[in-house]
Amino acid sequence: MNMRVGPPRRTQRAFTLVEVMVALFVVAMALPALVMTVSQYIDATGYMRDKSMAQMVAANKFEELRILSNAGQNLLRGSESGVTSMADRDWYWRLESQQTQADNFYRIEITVALDEEDDSANLFTLVAFMSADFRSDAGLGSEDG
Repeated sequence: MNMRVGPPRRTQRAFTLVEVMVALFVVAMALPALVMTVSQYIDATGYMRDKSMAQMVAANKFEELRILSNAGQNLLRGSESGVTSMADRDWYWRLESQQTQADNFYRIEITVALDEEDDSANLFTLVAFMSADFRSDAGLGSEDG
């Protein structure tokens, strides 16, 4: 009887051509899905960045209107549009003011877009209500010397 002493003999087994082809097929199917997911994530991030910037443009325009209205004690009646540069881009805004049923109370709507002609490309719309009565001394008493 011939007995062998020592560690068992290891047989080296290589991948067959079929196994390699199946592995490449699986990678080829998964890689485009991964690239598409990353691309959609990048697009969504860019859209949210643009939407956030458009919100800042609208808020700045509203504050500008509020400050000018305080100084001149009148609100814009009707509509106005223009362009503002922020973050190395041009932002097109449109402001519409309408009087409400309440006296001296206005509805302000500011819409911001990246394209001036495309109304469907609006990124952000700010709707606010503002009083046209800016008497700062109302209710503070009188100056009877």
